Amino acid sequence: MDLGVFTVLFQDRPLEEALDLVKANGLDAVEIGTGGHPGNAHCDPVELLNDDTKRREFQKKITDRGLKISALSCHSNPLHPDPRKAAQNHELFEQTVRLAAMLGVKHVITFSGCPGESEDSKHPVWVTCPWPTEHAEVLEWQWREKVIPYWKEQDRLLKEHGVLAAIEPHPGFNVYNTETSIRLREACGTNIGVNMDPSHFFWQGMDPVASIKKLAEADALFYFHAKDTSFDAGNTAVNGVLDTKPYTDEWNRSWMFRTIGYGQGEKTWRDIISALQLAGYEGVVSIEHEDSLMSVEEGFEKASAFLRSILIRERIGEVFWV
Repeated sequence: MDLGVFTVLFQDRPLEEALDLVKANGLDAVEIGTGGHPGNAHCDPVELLNDDTKRREFQKKITDRGLKISALSCHSNPLHPDPRKAAQNHELFEQTVRLAAMLGVKHVITFSGCPGESEDSKHPVWVTCPWPTEHAEVLEWQWREKVIPYWKEQDRLLKEHGVLAAIEPHPGFNVYNTETSIRLREACGTNIGVNMDPSHFFWQGMDPVASIKKLAEADALFYFHAKDTSFDAGNTAVNGVLDTKPYTDEWNRSWMFRTIGYGQGEKTWRDIISALQLAGYEGVVSIEHEDSLMSVEEGFEKASAFLRSILIRERIGEVFWV
């Protein structure tokens, strides 16, 4: 496994400066945002698709520093009930897939998306319970009419370009846990898998180690984000984990995203890295920073140092009992 970073946390500085910082911290790879929720501060997919010289210059900045591109990311909602937004998000996904193929990048990271409750919806509707029965009916309609048809078509696009889509399970979208991740892959195709971000698993009450095992058994573990989550025991005891307060309201929230090691602790993260190793994961562990209690620089440096200390670079040897 290699160590990398999702470079959108450095979107306030030029690409060259961000790459130098990544290299100085001993990392191997960068994940680049092409648009959508991450933004595209370092990569304009339209420009790079249409200009061979600029595309080569972009790639050279990375390879000259001994780094590689681990993934292109375009987190968005291609199933948005607003046709204009859906079309924009789909176009971004298609552009990102095509650019990944041109750059020799294997993975594109995104969300599954979430439609509305009917053809007349204006906003996405995330179903979290089966009753009243209208909720279950909406969920069935979403998967049958929107989710599966769209991603079946994208699986064909991905196969055409030799690229894999690593869907990040995220609350608010139809794919948000292990079960729905495997459902999407089984229904839509083998070029669709998972970008696992344990931070979303933690607060939903899932065990990332158990999920890694299930995803590996389904041959669906494509990519991995390193981000942590901490809980406020008092707020959780009173309100549970379904928390709609702003992420900036840290004092009153039940949980919040943290830098690696400031949420679940070293033992948990050692177990996660070991589970990835046992699952045969040979990709990148990509640091993602959304810790509102730390600056970008501090969070990145702490996460880099922590993960470097526990990352399993290779299988050292076999143990035999005689």
